[in-house]
Amino acid sequence: MLASILKRAGIKLTLNDPRWGRKPEGDNKAQESKRPGDGPPDLEQMWRDFNARLNRLFGQKNRGGGGDNGGPGMGGDMKGAGATAGVVGAIILFIWLASGAFIVQEGQAGVVTTFGKLSRTTGAGFNWRWPYPFQAHETVNVSQVRTAEIGYRSNVKNKRPQEALMLTDDENIIDIQFAVQYTLKSPVDWLFNNRDQDETVRQVAETSIREVVGKSKMDFVLYEGREKVANDVQMLMQQIVDRYALGAVITNVTMQGVQPPEQVQSAFDDAVKAGQDRERAKNEGQAYANDVIPRARGNASRLLQEAEAYRSMVTENATGNASRFSQVLAEYQKAPGVTRDRMYLDTMQQIFTSASKVMVDAKSNSNLLYLPLDKLIAQTATNAAAVGSKSGPVTMPAPAETAPLDQVIQRDSRSRESSRDRESR
Repeated sequence: MLASILKRAGIKLTLNDPRWGRKPEGDNKAQESKRPGDGPPDLEQMWRDFNARLNRLFGQKNRGGGGDNGGPGMGGDMKGAGATAGVVGAIILFIWLASGAFIVQEGQAGVVTTFGKLSRTTGAGFNWRWPYPFQAHETVNVSQVRTAEIGYRSNVKNKRPQEALMLTDDENIIDIQFAVQYTLKSPVDWLFNNRDQDETVRQVAETSIREVVGKSKMDFVLYEGREKVANDVQMLMQQIVDRYALGAVITNVTMQGVQPPEQVQSAFDDAVKAGQDRERAKNEGQAYANDVIPRARGNASRLLQEAEAYRSMVTENATGNASRFSQVLAEYQKAPGVTRDRMYLDTMQQIFTSASKVMVDAKSNSNLLYLPLDKLIAQTATNAAAVGSKSGPVTMPAPAETAPLDQVIQRDSRSRESSRDRESR
């Protein structure tokens, strides 16, 4: 602002100006006759020239234009110098006060300090503080997601072995690269509680991953345990950050690369292939066992059930026979003859039912022969149906003339009664 005012007044603050040290129009001829370059510039004349230009700028007239030895001209210069100094002082004061204004963007927070001590925090928008050297301010982006890279920088190929190599619980060396994302929850803690905050977060992440990996097996970290390792590292980092009062929140831990060291990569690949072959063989054996064992168990169970059924059948048959014998014995004791005949007839009926031959009683002197015609007719019809299905209808032969069935039964019963009488005699 001061430069623009001086520019409007036509003042050029440069030592190359040929009018430096010369009086304005109306000065004595001795000074006008002095050429630039005859001697060094007159500082007193330079001050007068500056005041005269400021007086013309603010509408003031220079009274008594140019006495060299005091008088009215010198008094006017002093009054103009005082007014000029006041204006310049006001401008400088305004500029100094304006230097205390600052704007905080959205998503940021302002921290104001008084002589280096925390005074207050400000939100987004226009804010003002006392200018330097009384107060100072610093803005902190609290919405930005910050990232700390461990084991690499900017690219996974750009490795940092001193950070990436670590020891597992089974005394194997593993190479891990991962990234940590975090945000700020307290700008005051972030600024005043720790130095070099980003490096502190990186060191906390490295310490946490080494502790978690040092308690885990190598295969667990390489394969099924990646997600669990990342979650454990995030929880441990948050605990350490809170203990340090860093004012940060760990939002995510991402595993970028987990592998054995490059020097043993080929040997490790062979070991992995051998392990896979072992698992495949185990799976095949388990599948065969799952096929054979249930089948054998089923056969064994079936045999057990058949044996149990056979045992039950034999036991029940024996029990039934014993019960039947007891009943027959009781009936035999009541009527021995009748019971004996009944048993004899039942036995003969059972034998003759399954026999294909005809027994003839020759002692009865009877020429009458009883044939089971009903069974013969049924058997003949069955044979004829079987043969007819192949060669057509079959004509049944006419049965021989026989006596009526009632007469045959009566004669048979009389012959049996006569035989019983003879036996009883």
